[in-house]
Amino acid sequence: MKTLEDICRVPVRFSEIDSMRRVWHGSFVTYFEDGRESFGRRYPGIGYADMQREGIYAPVYDLHVRYLAPLALNDRAVIHTTYVYKPGARLDYHFRVFRESDGALCAEGETVQLFIDGQGELMLDKPDYFREWQKRYLSLPEEEL
Repeated sequence: MKTLEDICRVPVRFSEIDSMRRVWHGSFVTYFEDGRESFGRRYPGIGYADMQREGIYAPVYDLHVRYLAPLALNDRAVIHTTYVYKPGARLDYHFRVFRESDGALCAEGETVQLFIDGQGELMLDKPDYFREWQKRYLSLPEEEL
């Protein structure tokens, strides 16, 4: 199975800074989302617009963040987003956020998103478009789709 990763760069914005002049801890979740959106553009078929067209959504079910080094105003966050294959109707990602100037790892974490249908009901089976995406990008055997 292939490893799918995307790397994007985001400047630290003034609105993300706390009273200590460092990026507020909650802003790292936004960086994860920036990474997730960039990943969806690089590997079309599971982006938010794709899901909306299908009438299916994938809210975050679980989120973990580990904070390792600060980011400050005018730093640039380099976000590495990796898709983690797990069987079932779910999207799993691993994130690493680096400071561009010196390569320091500032935060890392994971998210799990579960599919729900247009009525908000949990989907136990993978949506067809997600199966097609996995087939295209992961080269999974048919029995794993």
